[in-house]
Amino acid sequence: MEGEINEILPDGRFGVTLDNEHRLICYTAGKMRRYRIRSVVGDRVHVEMTPYDLTKGRIVFRERTPGQGPGGARKRGYRR
Repeated sequence: MEGEINEILPDGRFGVTLDNEHRLICYTAGKMRRYRIRSVVGDRVHVEMTPYDLTKGRIVFRERTPGQGPGGARKRGYRR
């Protein structure tokens, strides 16, 4: 399913409204956390839902926002 993030909740969760106006509480998938893909309010996302609870889901993909370059601004720090 596809939707849009409209709220950031505590504990790494997001409020997502799907294209059919259904509201979900979602968390980010492990690969998105591993590669530090950040999501903000207004981002279009792809969501996997569980058939057991239709109010919960997992964000598996964040669509690129127009006008944003590849990678974005990167924080340079010293790494040992």
